[in-house]
Order: sequence, then structure tokens, then C-alpha cells
Amino acid sequence: MGADEAYQWLIGSSARSAHDSFDIHVVASVLALAMTEVKGGPGGMSQGTGLDKGALMELIGAMFPDSMSDFAGLLDDTAIVIDAEEQSVRDILGMFSTGAGRLERYLAAVIARRCKSPHHLWQDLGLRDRDELSRLMKRHFARLSERNQQNMKWKKFLYRMVCRSEGFSLCTAPVCSECSDFDNCFGAEDGESRLARVAHAHEEVA
Repeated sequence: MGADEAYQWLIGSSARSAHDSFDIHVVASVLALAMTEVKGGPGGMSQGTGLDKGALMELIGAMFPDSMSDFAGLLDDTAIVIDAEEQSVRDILGMFSTGAGRLERYLAAVIARRCKSPHHLWQDLGLRDRDELSRLMKRHFARLSERNQQNMKWKKFLYRMVCRSEGFSLCTAPVCSECSDFDNCFGAEDGESRLARVAHAHEEVA
């Protein structure tokens, strides 16, 4: 199943969910991308999302109840290894979450895990563009979104928050406007959605 097919399948399995269309889209995007990354590796989707089998099944049950039986056979019980850096990002997101619900906790775990991937965060979450990530952050991590007043790239911003909480500085520039690497933190975050990229790759192979 390709990335776009996985996304459409998940959306089609969400009819009985109590969550709204945007949250369903966000979770479907990251799960569809994680599904394409599995390739039989140890831990599978748990390694791609930072959620263990129990958490994934609970999230899937809430968002995509009609796909529960299919996912039961896709997930295994491999333990999730969370290093100190990832845990710190989780903690920052949890500290500034809009609510204290399970969805925020799951999103914090997923975002922290996807921060370790090499692309823009919105791409590594499978979203269409950075605006969707900004909307996600404003909705579920509003107080954190308010702190990112200069619209810094989200991975950079989250890691800077971690550094500040740990008591050291991420960089030596006195202010961002005087930094020689300004575009690395604030430049455009354009590019193709990773879901679209994966779909195109499958089309080329076919």
C-alpha cells in the first residue's frame, strides 16, 4: 500500500471518530508516512511514531475505529527507546500543551520522534505544508506557539527551548538578526510533501 493509499484508507476509516477533520488529517498523515517507512524493520510503526503498541492502538481506535482489526496484525510489542534529547522535546511539548488530553500526549510523542528525521518537521509529519504545522501547534500547543513570535523553524525552536531548559545556549549569536546562519533557522520551509514524494516514487517504479 502506497502512502497516498494508506492516507485515504485511514480517512475512510474515520467516519465513526469523535475527532474533527483536521486532527484526523494530521494523525492520518503521520501514520501513513510511518507505514511506508516500516519495510519489515524491528518495531515498525512504533519506531516511526514514538508510540508503543498500546498507545498506537488507543490512538487508532479513537481516530480510525474501522481500521482497528487491520492494525492489530501490523503492530508488534517492541519496546520504544527514547533518548534524553527526545524525552526533553516531549517534556517541552507537554509543559506547553493547550490541554492535558491523551491526544496532546500522543502528539507530543510523535512530534518529538519525528524531530529526529532529517527534513522540515512539517514534511516529517506527512503534512501538506508548514501552515498545517503552525495550525497544529496553535491548536494543541498554543502557549508554545505564542512564544515562537519570530516564526522560527519548528525543529530549531523546539531544540532551542530544550537547550534553555537545560541551562545552556544553542548558539553564540547575541540576537537572531545578527546571526550569519539566519536562514538556517528562519528561511523558507518550502518543498514537496513527503506523502506526495513517496507516492510519486511508487508511480515511477510502477
